[in-house]
Amino acid sequence: MARVLIVDDESDIRQAVAEVLAEEGHQVVSAGDGEEALAQIRAFHPELVLLDLMMPVMNGWEFRAAQKGDPDISEIPVVILSAMGRDGAIDADGFIQKPFDLEMLLAMVRRHASGGPSAPAAHHA
Repeated sequence: MARVLIVDDESDIRQAVAEVLAEEGHQVVSAGDGEEALAQIRAFHPELVLLDLMMPVMNGWEFRAAQKGDPDISEIPVVILSAMGRDGAIDADGFIQKPFDLEMLLAMVRRHASGGPSAPAAHHA
């Protein structure tokens, strides 16, 4: 079981992803923007962040810059979940374009979250 932080300004997406991950045995918290995500990352200590890019208050690019600038949280893997193509993506550990396939999402979580239920077996995209 991994601790996963979902950061997306669309509550329907946060809820749907949280439900799928919880069914797989993961602990999940969510945030609606980058500022809230920074508070959650420090309180929850996730093993993986699923990050939207286009959000109000603090967008994904600003969140990632703040995260990279803080040695206490800079090494937590980040997977981008965005409707933008890879051209808009930032330095991250993975990228999934919205709308996304749930199996692809689960495989990405297993690959990047060290505590994932099947982490050792997940070697493909």
